[in-house]
Amino acid sequence: MRIVFMGSPEYAAIILEKLAQAFEVVAVYTNPDKVRSRGIALEPTPVKSLALKLGIPVETPRTLRDADVQAKLSASAPDAICVAAYGKILPQEVLDIPPLGCINVHASLLPRWRGAAPIQRAILAGDELQGVSIMRMEAGLDTGDYARQVSCPAAGKHAEDLTRELATMGADALVDVLHGVQVGTQEWTRQEESLVTYADKIAKGELNLSPDDACSLSLAKVLAADDAHPAKCRMGNRTLAVLDAAGSSEDVPAGTARLAAGKLLLGCADGALLVLKVKPDGKASMDAKAFAAGVQGVKQAVQWGALDCGDGR
Repeated sequence: MRIVFMGSPEYAAIILEKLAQAFEVVAVYTNPDKVRSRGIALEPTPVKSLALKLGIPVETPRTLRDADVQAKLSASAPDAICVAAYGKILPQEVLDIPPLGCINVHASLLPRWRGAAPIQRAILAGDELQGVSIMRMEAGLDTGDYARQVSCPAAGKHAEDLTRELATMGADALVDVLHGVQVGTQEWTRQEESLVTYADKIAKGELNLSPDDACSLSLAKVLAADDAHPAKCRMGNRTLAVLDAAGSSEDVPAGTARLAAGKLLLGCADGALLVLKVKPDGKASMDAKAFAAGVQGVKQAVQWGALDCGDGR
């Protein structure tokens, strides 16, 4: 089976690596190189880096709506197109190219969390399970029938760890489904429209912490955060991202930060958040206790709060 693969981040790269071991991947489509993190040089996506390592031709069109791009894609004669976190809409002209269809590895248990940020939205909603759906693509947003769903417990897991876990499970499920599609035995299940929820993109600053939030929401924000959308707050006159945290039974007033018995605690609306790891602006990540030792007065109490508008991420 000839496969064209479309994807961009690490989640997609994990799937591509497994896919390339099982089928002939004739081309990879991914987002163009761009400046990432705080660098100044252009960097390829994880999918492009892997594809080049595997010797697979790479295309980086800015859109799939261009007739020349569609003609080149069609000329590669794929039996199927596999998609994982590509970040671009596939127009009908592209959906119609492969005789065996376009198949998406979507990181949710559809129809729950259709859309751009299913892993983060599931964490913020407190879902006990997260999963992957191998679905047939159509013109609507994640509306197609699915062939396979796999899941794992989600409680207490960071988005980064869940992403890798879901990608690994999704890669195995995709290969199994493709074998079924190839021989014409794969069955498909229609989504239940009454159960649909949508996973909108995470907005800038949405995961910033606030003492007005409940502890459960504050912890969920920390677990859902990543480099693009950190869980930031202000402590005294410093701005920092909270990288890891846990719930606590300690009694700390909302808006107060306190170091007690070697623990850095942030008072939330209904209790305290135990901070385990932080990254102050302009510095490397560090243990929360080490950070607190450098904050004057934290052994007694200092104020912490949400970032003001205009403080950025």
